[in-house]
Amino acid sequence: MIRRILGFCLMLMAFSAGAQNENGGAQMADVLRENGKIYVVITVIGIIFIALVFFLVYLERKLKRLEDEIRNK
Repeated sequence: MIRRILGFCLMLMAFSAGAQNENGGAQMADVLRENGKIYVVITVIGIIFIALVFFLVYLERKLKRLEDEIRNK
């Protein structure tokens, strides 16, 4: 489970690194940074990511419990 999540995160970082523009074309990020709204965007993305991780852990535990229940029958 942890290996899958780590692999997914590494894959996302590789894609984002490859998507960097050499011309410095992050104009939207500059505008958000100037207005101070970039922190809101980062916070929302972080909350969504953390919620997904907790949901996946919860789902994994629930599935494991059901698998154990089926094995014991």
